[in-house]
Amino acid sequence: MRGLMEVKPLEMTTLVPDAVAQTDAHFFNPLQTATLHRLCEVLMPPLKGYPGALDAGTPEFLDFLIGVSPRDRKLMYQSGLDWLNAEAEAKYFLPFAKTNNAQADALIRPWLRAWMTDHPPTEHHARFINLAHSDIRTATVNSQAWSEASQAAGQTASGFDLYWYPVDPDVHRETRTPMRPSGQSSSPQEGHA
Repeated sequence: MRGLMEVKPLEMTTLVPDAVAQTDAHFFNPLQTATLHRLCEVLMPPLKGYPGALDAGTPEFLDFLIGVSPRDRKLMYQSGLDWLNAEAEAKYFLPFAKTNNAQADALIRPWLRAWMTDHPPTEHHARFINLAHSDIRTATVNSQAWSEASQAAGQTASGFDLYWYPVDPDVHRETRTPMRPSGQSSSPQEGHA
C-alpha cells in the first residue's frame, strides 16, 4: 500500500460521441439528400410557433431511419427521390431542391391521396409521396424541437405516456378500487363491525 495513497486517479467524465466527432453515416446520396430536404421543407413548414421539418432535423432522422429499414422501404425512398428529381429536371430544368413552392406543389399535389393508415396508395409514385409525407409529419411532431415548442406554448409535454407499456400477463388483476353504486358509503355502517 506504500505509495498508493499519493497517487490520484485521473478524473473520469462522460463524453457524448457527437460532441467529440461528427457522425458521418448517410444512406442517401447527396442529390437524394437535397431532394429529401426540399420535400420536408414543402410538406411540413413551420407553423404557428411550431418548428418545421427542417428545424426538427427530420431529413437527418429519416436518412438514418430509412438506412436501417427493410429493403423494399429503402428502394421506395431511393427510387421516389430520384423520380421526383427527374420530374423537376424534365419540367423545370432544375433539380427538385431548387424548385420554388409553386413548382414543388405542381409536382407533389397530383400524387397526394386520402388514405387509411393501414392501406396506403398502391400506385408507385402516390405511395412514395404519401408515405414520405406521413413519415415527415410523424418524425417532426415526435422531435425534441416540437416538444419544446409545445411546452413553450403552455401545453403538456407531448411525449408523456405516449409509448406502449409491457403487457401485463394477469389481465384480470384489479389495480384500483371498484366504484360503488351511488348512495352507498365506502365506510362500514353502524352496527357492522
